[in-house]
Amino acid sequence: MIRTVRLPAAALLLAGSLTHAGTTFAQGSGPGQGYTQISPGAYSIVAEVRAKPGKEAELRAVTLPLVDLVRSDPKNLVYFLQENREAPGHFIFYEIFANEADFEAHNAMPYVKEWFAKLLELADGGVKVMRMEILAAPAE
Repeated sequence: MIRTVRLPAAALLLAGSLTHAGTTFAQGSGPGQGYTQISPGAYSIVAEVRAKPGKEAELRAVTLPLVDLVRSDPKNLVYFLQENREAPGHFIFYEIFANEADFEAHNAMPYVKEWFAKLLELADGGVKVMRMEILAAPAE
């Protein structure tokens, strides 16, 4: 079940002060251009991959380097890799790009192609991808 949660203004202010590689997101400069650069209609992805039994550590080892690589891509606006604490080897990716073309260019990067090639041996069922659109924030 998916629930929508509306955050109070204080939580939104806190989110705006988050940092990424030493750059405040709200500054809107450098890689991970900042939340100020995320427009309604931006292309977002939630992807899920699960390790085959016994391959959790190997999948984690080949996946962790993606964080710095993707965040250094100037077309990437937000990128988070998460692992389920109750099910090690179950990873969720959250990514935002300005548009679908930027996301597809990301998928064409050599390091992304290499990672996908390793999934045949390490992942159970490949990658499940949900392609979404960023909606405008509700007015306060």
